Amino acid sequence: MEFNDSNKAIYLQIADAIADDVVMQRLRPDERIPSVREYAASVMVNVNTVMRAYDHLSSLGVIYNKRGLGFFVAPDGARRVKEQRRRQFIDDGGIDRVFKQLQLLDITAAELAEMYSQYLNKK
Repeated sequence: MEFNDSNKAIYLQIADAIADDVVMQRLRPDERIPSVREYAASVMVNVNTVMRAYDHLSSLGVIYNKRGLGFFVAPDGARRVKEQRRRQFIDDGGIDRVFKQLQLLDITAAELAEMYSQYLNKK
């Protein structure tokens, strides 16, 4: 895993990467995720950094801990990630930036709907 030079803490970048895996179903509900030590070794960071990421995801309800067994993806983990990211996208002005660009480029709602439909059909 490569970390950005952004202002975002490494533990949050790790949490985002795991959340991406949950949303994209590379990690499925009730599936065990790598132990803190395993994950730390795989991304070459301190175990405390990974533990902070796991604690963060646990506080959001994305993963849960089974004592003695490790961390697992919450049954509704993907939904929780999507809800949190959606709120953040709206609250941080992401949607406003998108709408401003659409307006500046004279892209109509109908054109946008068509482009989005084509995008979804490519998947």
